[in-house]
Amino acid sequence: QVQLVESGGGLVQAGGSLRLSCAASGRTFNRYGMGWFRQAPGKERDFVATITWSGAATDYTDSVKGRFTISRDNAKNTLYLQMNNLKPEDTAVYYCARRAGSSGSSSPHDYDYWGQGTQVTVSS
Repeated sequence: QVQLVESGGGLVQAGGSLRLSCAASGRTFNRYGMGWFRQAPGKERDFVATITWSGAATDYTDSVKGRFTISRDNAKNTLYLQMNNLKPEDTAVYYCARRAGSSGSSSPHDYDYWGQGTQVTVSS
């Protein structure tokens, strides 16, 4: 059983920064691609960023390119999302997820394990 636990969310003013972490249980973290998704109230869960098993390749949704950075530390079984220049429209619950494969993906259907989410609120 894989468990993913997000942390680092909170309330921040527009223009501020937050760093989300996702701690994964198990010994095979470094075999799988990982991703971050977010869900605002009344909206579907949307793709934010993804990273391959090695961290060599990443991809982002257009609205966060240049502001967010996904990274991973396989020695610590931890996934990160550095979020800079936050905007009110970034307000959502952020989820990390483990890809059912070693590559990255923007489709939530390609992920088999999900964390419980962490709230990010950006005030204007």
